[in-house]
Amino acid sequence: MRRKDIILPTPSVSEVERYLYSWQQMENYRLQEQALDQLFFELCPNNTDISEILLKVAALNDFYSTNIFDVFTVAKHILTLKIDDRLKSGDPLLVEDMRLITMKDGKTRNFYSFASKYCSHHNPNDFPIYDRYVDTILRVYGIQDQFADFVKDDLRNYDRYKKIMLSFRSFYGLEMYSLKQIDQYLWQLGKQMFPKTYYKR
Repeated sequence: MRRKDIILPTPSVSEVERYLYSWQQMENYRLQEQALDQLFFELCPNNTDISEILLKVAALNDFYSTNIFDVFTVAKHILTLKIDDRLKSGDPLLVEDMRLITMKDGKTRNFYSFASKYCSHHNPNDFPIYDRYVDTILRVYGIQDQFADFVKDDLRNYDRYKKIMLSFRSFYGLEMYSLKQIDQYLWQLGKQMFPKTYYKR
């Protein structure tokens, strides 16, 4: 079945609540998030110490399987950006500045999803997480319901991505939910409707 042939259920309060309840039942994800909250909010809230940044990069890399094989280079890049004020202000361009990193082999890697996760775990109200599953779901709803005017590449620009997420939330009357909750809902729906085997077709 092609992606454009799939009809998704209309987003609603009852749909979001169903998936948020499901999230709470997944002990591994729930406890993982609690551990990351403790790390980012309590133990290492700032980004001025390389050792603390290393801990956060390593934890995210492990929990989310972000395939960063050189966490030190990534942590050093984050340190040089001096990001704390920009995190607090919710500057979407921070993700763009963080995502492209020159590694030890001289190649520049694009850690877009990781950068959004790192910022989101510091300030979840202003930084929605970019994820392949959420990307796919947003594109399908864009075709199905025309909730916003965008093309595929817009989702790879973080400022546009955030605006599209906010448009999604507003269009379906879901403003009572945080961007974090919308992400949890869309991620689960995407994983259910478009499992990894789908992308291999």
